[in-house]
Amino acid sequence: MELTNNQTPREIVEELDKYIVGQKNAKRSVAIALRNRWRSRQLDNDSMKDDIIPKNILMIGSTGVGKTEIARRLAKLVKAPFIKVEATKFTEVGYVGRDVESIIRDLTETAIRMVRTDRLQDVQEKAAEMAEERILDVMVPENKKKITNPFGQLFGGGDDDEEEEKSAEEPKQYQAGREWCRKKLKAGEYEENIIEIDIEDNAKPMVGMFAGSSLEGMGDNLQDMIGNMLPKKRKKRKVTVANARKLFQQEEAMKLVDMEEVTEAAVKAAENSGIVFLDEIDKVAVAGDRGGHDVSREGVQRDILPIVEGSTVMTKYGPVKTDHILFIAAGAFHTAKPSDLIPELQGRFPIRVELQSLKKEDFKRILVEPQNALIKQYKALLSTEGVELEFTDDAIDRLARLACDVNEQNENIGARRLHTILEKLLEELSFDAPDLEDKHVVVDTAYVDKALKDIVVNQDLTQFIL
Repeated sequence: MELTNNQTPREIVEELDKYIVGQKNAKRSVAIALRNRWRSRQLDNDSMKDDIIPKNILMIGSTGVGKTEIARRLAKLVKAPFIKVEATKFTEVGYVGRDVESIIRDLTETAIRMVRTDRLQDVQEKAAEMAEERILDVMVPENKKKITNPFGQLFGGGDDDEEEEKSAEEPKQYQAGREWCRKKLKAGEYEENIIEIDIEDNAKPMVGMFAGSSLEGMGDNLQDMIGNMLPKKRKKRKVTVANARKLFQQEEAMKLVDMEEVTEAAVKAAENSGIVFLDEIDKVAVAGDRGGHDVSREGVQRDILPIVEGSTVMTKYGPVKTDHILFIAAGAFHTAKPSDLIPELQGRFPIRVELQSLKKEDFKRILVEPQNALIKQYKALLSTEGVELEFTDDAIDRLARLACDVNEQNENIGARRLHTILEKLLEELSFDAPDLEDKHVVVDTAYVDKALKDIVVNQDLTQFIL
């Protein structure tokens, strides 16, 4: 799997605009970083290609302004291996907890899943044909003189006295019965019939045994080694023909995929196209001269440094180089500053982008413009109960103003405040929706003021902070 996007920076920003309101500078920065990585692939000079490494990005902004969403949408846009991790989950070497190299192991696992899914899609047609043959093997077993499928139809056979004379006819009868069954199967007549099938038992009792420790990589390798040494277990299940087709198709598709080729392509994708989003990076920054437990925070920074600089991490799929992985770090930096990070780490994030706090107009746009806008989500949810929900422009304006006021007077949690307010606004409607006689509901300013009267009256608003 190669980096598949050929979009220009302008096209990337336009795509991000469908989901994220504002933050033009941040969108431009990630679009340029992505395009530069594409440009480096086009170079003929291999030496120059290796020397041009991605310019990592540091996003600075309070929670809920779109930092994570920009990185996540970017990865979906380019179909690149992407993981989001919190810097606070890691500890320096010598402490109990996850080590930073697990970031690259997780990224490689993501790449494996992506490439494997891609390859499985390519062989689905062939796997479907093979699954059909396996179903026919169950329905019309071979080497039986009287061939009866599980649903009672008799193909061939005869009296014992005539067995010898008819033995030459049996292969023909078997083929005729099989083709007769195939026509019925293709016509969908057997979909709900029950058959007994034999499939692989994929249970892995050791999963999670080493989770959360620095030995997790060793645990994965040990589990795979033992799994390969033990014979494959199989189990019998009684399922419908429709379910048997799905199970057989999955098994046959996995047999058709060359996992060595998948591994090779996935490691290449992780190395050249991988994107790591390091959230909460400000929480491992050491502000001022504070000591104590902050020493371990600085240790985490030192451990992250070689990964970001470019090193080789051993995974169960082989060595993975991190030189060309794009790292996007993000943090609110309320109590610490970017300059509180160790100097070496600061130098590895040359692109600094400050995301702006959301204003009333931004909230209005967030409610209605994105493809996954909150109001669109609630309309879709309530439409399943037959409720037609309509918001007036005045109501949207009122909701945006309330969200802005609450953020200003209390903790600024950005667009996440809208989730709190809309959930409170539609709480009663969501409860009564199945029993409503009038299924057309108009949400206007009066409706908003009535549902959120406690927020409107109570100026300190503290009881509504989540």
